[in-house]
Amino acid sequence: MLRIGLFLLTNFAILALAGTVLNLIGFNGIMAENGVDLNLNALLIFCGIFGFAGSFISLLMSKWMAKRSMHVQVIDNPRNETEQWLVNTVADLARDANVGMPEVGIFPSPQSNAFATGWNKNKSLVAVSQGLLQRMNRDEVRAVLAHEIGHVANGDMITLTLIQGVVNTFVLFFSRVIGHFVDRVILKNERGYGIGYFISVMVAQIILTILASIVVMWFSRRREFRADEAGAELAGTGAMISALEKLKVEYDMPSDMGETFTAFGLKNGRTGSFQEKFGSLFLSHPPLDQRIEALRNR
Repeated sequence: MLRIGLFLLTNFAILALAGTVLNLIGFNGIMAENGVDLNLNALLIFCGIFGFAGSFISLLMSKWMAKRSMHVQVIDNPRNETEQWLVNTVADLARDANVGMPEVGIFPSPQSNAFATGWNKNKSLVAVSQGLLQRMNRDEVRAVLAHEIGHVANGDMITLTLIQGVVNTFVLFFSRVIGHFVDRVILKNERGYGIGYFISVMVAQIILTILASIVVMWFSRRREFRADEAGAELAGTGAMISALEKLKVEYDMPSDMGETFTAFGLKNGRTGSFQEKFGSLFLSHPPLDQRIEALRNR
């Protein structure tokens, strides 16, 4: 109940903030002058502002969030030979990929995992888990680092942000169109909006977000293949395949990275019941066997 209450309060707070901002920039609301019909132009602008704002704010905060939530220890001054090797390897791969030197870090996790994040390909963060350093040899770790550098070089972070912004915009837009239809046509409310509108908007927003995630997850799977190819080009196909095969051994281990950072992680965690029910359309990463087969056929 607490989570539901917070969701409702957050939704109403966003609506109130949106209305205030639109008034400040010259929009008097999403209603037409007759007070009955929707002003679709104003509504689209409203949805675009807040749809893209959320995704770009998340992008700009991504490194800060990653460091704190994953307890990443950034290597400013290498304390041992392993840390020095990590920094040197990332520097070599970044130079080969023609991107700026990322920050390099290690995060505490027993899993073999890694992720890349950051708002700019020249201002990124690449982090690996302690488990990965313990389980993989250096050729395999280099391949994993090359995979993450591939994400950075391909501009996956900004591209995913733009796609998420478009998705957010259309989810916000069509959920309010549906809410307007329910309020006017089904509930016969002629002026203003009743509680039916707000409930319809929230329900439609949840359903449309789930459906729209198919598009985001499709892109996520496509760019995972591209990152594997980049890893193979930078570190060798054999090393990249070997690293992925090592991951198969612990594929069923539950992920402790969270959905935000799994998005640019090396692998996906345990598939949840929702994904098992609706299938591969909702998977952020392709099956490891498909990734290995794609590398062998390149």
